[in-house]
Amino acid sequence: MIALDHIALAARSLDEGTAAIEAALGVPLEPGGRHAQMGTHNRLLSLGPGEYLELIAIDPEGQAPDRPRWFDLDAFAGETRPQCWILRTDDMAEALARAPAGTGEPTLFRRDALSWTFALPESGQQPFDGTAPALIEWGEGMIHPSVRLPDRGVRLTGITLRHPRPDVLRQALAGLIDEPRLTVETGAPGIAFAFDTPNGRRELA
Repeated sequence: MIALDHIALAARSLDEGTAAIEAALGVPLEPGGRHAQMGTHNRLLSLGPGEYLELIAIDPEGQAPDRPRWFDLDAFAGETRPQCWILRTDDMAEALARAPAGTGEPTLFRRDALSWTFALPESGQQPFDGTAPALIEWGEGMIHPSVRLPDRGVRLTGITLRHPRPDVLRQALAGLIDEPRLTVETGAPGIAFAFDTPNGRRELA
């Protein structure tokens, strides 16, 4: 089983990112937590059963890791924007065998009652200039984060990937995920997310 788990947007700070996303979507984000291993912290938003939005930033009170941070956050600059999309698997080894080369090495994370394995790329950046997905495997029997979040009525309706080699990217993803909301286009590397919200259709790019 491989399915969309969550989407990640990066910001220079959580406060700046929260203001930008709440203004765009018209709903509040929820408190998240800290990732001591990566020196990051986050805030969250439910996107319905089994899916959520993660706003992530470097934690100014955290300790810098001895490796590049996930989601290429060490190189992040500019305005709050989509940074990654993350697929859930129940067999990390099998998913990595089907994923693009360089997707990462399985690494165990724990925080409070949560535990998960995340595939960390050596450089911190996902393949295909950051447009290929990351992989996560939640701990056995764990309640998914989306269940813990209040439902604000926001739903993800589209993921658009832009890359100079769209055909190669499509081929790399074909054996990994069949996601009807996914579109791959020609362009400078980037990601955009589309949403239905209580305030109408919105896009973050």
